[in-house]
Amino acid sequence: MQSVVGWVRGVTQLDNIVYIVSAESPVVEKFSADTFRSLEVIRVTGMKDPLDIVVCRDDRQLYVADNDYCIWRVSADDHSDQEKWLPTESTTDIFSVYTLSVTSRRLLVTSRSSPGLREYSTADRQLLRVVQLPGYVKEPYHGVETTRGTFVIGHRGTSQDEQQYAVSVNSLDFVR
Repeated sequence: MQSVVGWVRGVTQLDNIVYIVSAESPVVEKFSADTFRSLEVIRVTGMKDPLDIVVCRDDRQLYVADNDYCIWRVSADDHSDQEKWLPTESTTDIFSVYTLSVTSRRLLVTSRSSPGLREYSTADRQLLRVVQLPGYVKEPYHGVETTRGTFVIGHRGTSQDEQQYAVSVNSLDFVR
C-alpha cells in the first residue's frame, strides 16, 4: 500500500490524476491514480494552510480552501494559471472557508464561522445563494448539493442535543 506522509486535508481526482493538499503546505501534490506514483508538485504562491481541495470537471480548475480566509483557483492543465480566486473578507462580511464541494460549475463553500453554505458560480465568482441552516446546527463540517437541488450536510448539533453529530438533508426551504 502506498501512502502520503503528513496531515492530508484534501484529496480530489480529475481523469487519471489525484491531487492532494496537506496542512501548512503551499503545494498541491499530483499522483497517478493507477500507480499512486508521484508526478509533480504544484506550488501555489501565497497559499499558506490548505483545508480542502475540489476539482470542477467542466472547467478543469482546482479550487483550494486556504485557512488564510480565501479560495485559490489553479488550472489543472496550466499550473502557472493560478489566482486568489475568492477572498472571503469584504467590508461588510467575513466568513471562513472550511470545506468545499463542486457540482456542475457551482462551488459550495461550508463555513463554520457563520454557519451556513454559500454557493458560487465557477464561471464568474458570483454568489448564487446562501443556505441558512437551522439554529441548532452548531458546526457544519461538509456540505454537498444533490442533483435535485437539496443539500446534504454533516454537522454537530441536533434539535435534541447540541453535542450530537448528524447528517441532515436540507431542502430549499432554508435558502434565502
